[in-house]
Amino acid sequence: MINPFRFFNSSPEIIRLTVMMYIRYPLSPRQVEDLLFERGIDIRHETVRFWWNRFGPVFAAEIRKRRIYHRSYSHWRWHLDEVFVRINGERHYLRRAVDHEGEVLEVFATKRRDRRAALKFLKRVMKRYGRPPSIETDRLGSYRSAMTIIGNMANQANQVCGRRLNNRAENSHQPFRRRERAMAKFKDIKTLQKFASVHASIRNHFNLQRHLDHRGVFKQNRSAALAEWRLLAP
Repeated sequence: MINPFRFFNSSPEIIRLTVMMYIRYPLSPRQVEDLLFERGIDIRHETVRFWWNRFGPVFAAEIRKRRIYHRSYSHWRWHLDEVFVRINGERHYLRRAVDHEGEVLEVFATKRRDRRAALKFLKRVMKRYGRPPSIETDRLGSYRSAMTIIGNMANQANQVCGRRLNNRAENSHQPFRRRERAMAKFKDIKTLQKFASVHASIRNHFNLQRHLDHRGVFKQNRSAALAEWRLLAP
C-alpha cells in the first residue's frame, strides 16, 4: 500500500488528529487551528481545510472497508429519509440510509426528490449491501415507485410507513445539521456529497451508543475506536 503521507512534512498523527477534530465535531477551521495551537501544534486554518479534503476520503474509505468486512448488512432493516440542503439559494436533497442500529449505510446528494433520484439512491445502496427484507420510509411516493421498479417489493409489506417509525433516520440527520451550521453552508453539490460521505463514515466509527453501556464498557470501546483510528492509512 502506498503511504498517503509520503509528501507531507507533518506527522501522520497530527494529520489524523486534525481531520478527526474537524469532521467529528462542529468546529470551523479557525477553531481547530486555535485548539491545536493550545497543544503546541502551529498550522493555518487553510491547512485544516486542505487536509480534510485530501485525507478525509482516504480515512472514510478504509473505515467502510473494515466495517463491511466485519458486519453483515443484507438481512437488516433499513430506514430511508432525506433532508434538504440549500446551495447558493437552491434546494438540494441529502438522502440517507440507516440500519436499525443507527449505522449510516449510505448518503447521496441529489437535486430532485423524484422517482429517478430515489431509484438511483436505492440501486447505489443495494449494490453495496444487498437487499433488506424491510425498508421503513416516510410517505414520499417516489420511494414506493422506485422500489416497485427495482423489484424489491413482492408485496406492500416490504415497505413500512407510519408515524414515528422512521425516527431512526430522522435522528441521524442531527449531527450533520450541527456540522453544516459550523461550515456556513456548501458551495456545490460535489462538496456536499464528499463531506457528507466522510462525515457519515467517521461518525459510524466513533458512534459508541454510550447510553446503552456502563461507563467501563464505554471507555473500553472508546479506547478501541481511537486505537483503530491511529492505524488508518499507515
